[in-house]
Amino acid sequence: MPIESISGRGATRNDTPARFNLQERQVEGDWLDSVEALDGLPRRRTSVTVEHPRTILTRNASPDIGFDRSVNPYRGCEHGCIYCFARPTHAFHDLSPGVDFESKLFVKPNAAALLHQTLAKPGYVCAPIALGTNTDPYQPIEERWEVTRSIIQLMLECKHPFTITTKSDRVLRDLDILKPAAAMGIATVAISVTSLDPQVSRILEPRAPSGRKRIAAIRRLNEEGVPAHVAIAPVIPQITDHELESIVEAAVEAKARGGFYLPVRLPHEVAPLFRAWLDEHFPDRAGKVMSVIRSMRGGRDNDPNFFSRMRGQGAWAELLKTRFAIAAKRHGLRPAKFPVRSDLFEPPQGDQLRLL
Repeated sequence: MPIESISGRGATRNDTPARFNLQERQVEGDWLDSVEALDGLPRRRTSVTVEHPRTILTRNASPDIGFDRSVNPYRGCEHGCIYCFARPTHAFHDLSPGVDFESKLFVKPNAAALLHQTLAKPGYVCAPIALGTNTDPYQPIEERWEVTRSIIQLMLECKHPFTITTKSDRVLRDLDILKPAAAMGIATVAISVTSLDPQVSRILEPRAPSGRKRIAAIRRLNEEGVPAHVAIAPVIPQITDHELESIVEAAVEAKARGGFYLPVRLPHEVAPLFRAWLDEHFPDRAGKVMSVIRSMRGGRDNDPNFFSRMRGQGAWAELLKTRFAIAAKRHGLRPAKFPVRSDLFEPPQGDQLRLL
């Protein structure tokens, strides 16, 4: 008898990463799960583990990414997006990139304090810090832990530029600190919208706010003076690509400052998880979907090469590019740009954050 239910989760599997030569995980859950299983199939509970990293600022030298530093308040993401390219990072903890990634989360409550130390170091050179580049900074547990909010408070105090990428309208909770940051020109937001169809969203991103809520958040942010863009990312062939034009139109109606799109990426364990998801939810077109994805990725499930990994290649990639360009021109959506000021930065003073 199975001892857990993955109902309401994005991944349909919870395999151990084979590339680390770990033993296959046959049984999951604690003793309470097993007891509950005697009377039925319980839902898997979400656990949150406190993590105490020594550093919080992650740097990268990727030539196809427009930032060189980022902060991730959480590991894992309860939104459960099946396509999430961050899923393989859970393998480093001997956890599955599948259901574990969605249900076994890690929080870094001292993130703002660590960032405070970094920004106060002599010789620190200011440049925009990206939030939400790995896992979503506004996933549900942010309501309790408020780690993202504490980071934004610090950057507002220091007048440090930052960008936020999220697929949650929970970002509106922090308008009280985002508005003054935007007024100084140090803050901008990109909200990911993959589908406006609630039925698709329910299985694609089961615990993320609906696409319509995200469009509404774009409108509200811009009305409040916080520059908000739309990120149609990822675009999944044969699943969501037919919505490309309608999302552009909806974003423009919501006064989006700009927008961009990205074709789906399937690195490492994401590819088999995505295949299993297709077999479960779209068995009628699973082969077609993967055939198109491989045609955009040089005959493979994933293309890890710089630049092409973001754009894709071949006829399908060119078609998406052309469709997006036509839709953007028709509706007046400008290319997404994230200009933020770095000249206002003031290193934090003392060991404690000043009260705002």
